[in-house]
Amino acid sequence: MVEDIGRHWWLFLVRGLIAIGFGIAAMVWPGITLLALVVVFGAYTLADGVLDLLLAVGLRGRGEGDLSGGSRIWLGILGLLGIGAGLITFFWPGITAVVLLWIIAWWAIVRGVLELLASWRHRKVLTNEWAWVLNGLLSIALGIVLIAQPGTGALALVLWVGIFAIAWGISLCILGFRVRGGAGTEEPATAV
Repeated sequence: MVEDIGRHWWLFLVRGLIAIGFGIAAMVWPGITLLALVVVFGAYTLADGVLDLLLAVGLRGRGEGDLSGGSRIWLGILGLLGIGAGLITFFWPGITAVVLLWIIAWWAIVRGVLELLASWRHRKVLTNEWAWVLNGLLSIALGIVLIAQPGTGALALVLWVGIFAIAWGISLCILGFRVRGGAGTEEPATAV
């Protein structure tokens, strides 16, 4: 199972680098318009969803060697959710800040719950799965903060999403290198 995950370590790294790039862009240009945020968020969730689907397809025929939520089906659903969120933002670019906030918030919460489920499911294979737990907790925290403060302006939303994306991207990169390190053995991977 660890070999299957290890073969696809680079997908975690790519997702992490995309998230970091998105976060840096949001932090460097905090005054971007809501339309620009919609486009950037749409591109990010679309790319993340496609990578989730690639991961689910790449694990086809490998039994339970999946990565998110305990099965390839959940990983595929997560990918479709990301693609759907991305497409919604492209087809309705005039979406209001509150609706965008709710889309981002619920996408983050669902993703975080699935990340926590994945870390729990694979706790016997990956020791010190803190990076996966951190991914889930950061995602859930972002969703809760955005729901709790729906009146937050677009600028604050951009900053919150940027901070989250950078932290999440770093933890995804760490996770990618951790599963890469466990690719050659069926023993639990050790912390980097």
